[in-house]
Amino acid sequence: MITLEDWALIRRLAAEGESKARIAARLGVSRTTVIKAVSSESPPRYERKAGPTSFTPFEARVRELLTETPSMPATVLAERVGWEGSIRWFRDNVKRLRPEQQRIDPADRLVWAAGDAAQCDLWFPPKKIPLEDGTAKLLPVLVITPAHSRFALGRMIPTRKTEDLVLGSWELIKQLGRVPRRLLWDNEPGIGRGKRHADGVDSFIGTLATKLVLLPPRDPESKGIVERRNGWFETSFMPGRSFASPADFNGQFTDWLKLANRRVVRTLGAAPADLIDADLAGMLPLPPIPLHLGWQGRIRLGRDYYVRLDTNDYSVDPSAIGRLVDVTADLDRVRVRASGRLVAEHDRVWARGMTITDPAHVETAVRLRSQFQHRSAVQPADDLARDLADYDRAFGLTGEAI
Repeated sequence: MITLEDWALIRRLAAEGESKARIAARLGVSRTTVIKAVSSESPPRYERKAGPTSFTPFEARVRELLTETPSMPATVLAERVGWEGSIRWFRDNVKRLRPEQQRIDPADRLVWAAGDAAQCDLWFPPKKIPLEDGTAKLLPVLVITPAHSRFALGRMIPTRKTEDLVLGSWELIKQLGRVPRRLLWDNEPGIGRGKRHADGVDSFIGTLATKLVLLPPRDPESKGIVERRNGWFETSFMPGRSFASPADFNGQFTDWLKLANRRVVRTLGAAPADLIDADLAGMLPLPPIPLHLGWQGRIRLGRDYYVRLDTNDYSVDPSAIGRLVDVTADLDRVRVRASGRLVAEHDRVWARGMTITDPAHVETAVRLRSQFQHRSAVQPADDLARDLADYDRAFGLTGEAI
């Protein structure tokens, strides 16, 4: 067998027009060797003939165990088959056999009909956003992408809790102007897991008249569009940007998406903005009734005239102390009502553990406290005082009866 260098030299000389006989004489090889080198399709390679090894007697049993349990560790396999040799050599052979015994899970190519489905996901931008208390935090961005057109919509939200996920979904669907026939989610706890949906999700889905699909584990194809878009956001939107607040992030992201949706997607041969009309035509109309979404609760307002939403405390008009108040909040505002009357309204704070106070509420509390203290200081009238002799007569000390 000739060396790789001789093979390359033979082919070069033959390409220059040298005769096979002269090449053979020059290199001291046979003419047959030159003919094989010139006509070969690949370089010469030494291949050792496979023979039995120390692993060969165990191979059949290892294959059986891997067929039953493809993920069984090599150390456990070695113990089961009674291997006493080098564990590294055993691992190398198990690594060679394992792919052959793994169960096949083919992935179909999915075709997305116009208006049929929108893929939903949370994207966490790799940059902390400044909050009201001076801290900075990684915050989630809710992304919805209709699968047919690849038109991307996104909005940063305060938390991954159900209330904020539903509020964010409704905001993006309103921007879209129509309702996709299916909303595809993976097992996001705030939406649901398996067959169990989070509280409040079913009423939201029912009002939209759409269908919620919770994807099974290890099914990346069904949500690959939105996940690839998330990766694209990190490489195309994030570099070189800074953000002063969540509102600043949402403003920049919304402006950038207007441009991004006009870019041609190579696999589609068109821009999402050019395909969105066909997607919308296949979707459902928005519900004709107003949706009551977000944070909702009812409590009796205590003397501390504050209500708690998520982890923050918001002041309320102290005149409502002792009454039942309804607390509602969306992504931007917190409102408190007593018997339908608005008794507090605040910007929603995205930081945690803060106390938000309206100065007008403090002034009202000072006035009400002063009134209460003044009334407590008033002495009772003289005609309300009882004669002490009445007690003597009641206990029979005077011999008279009351």
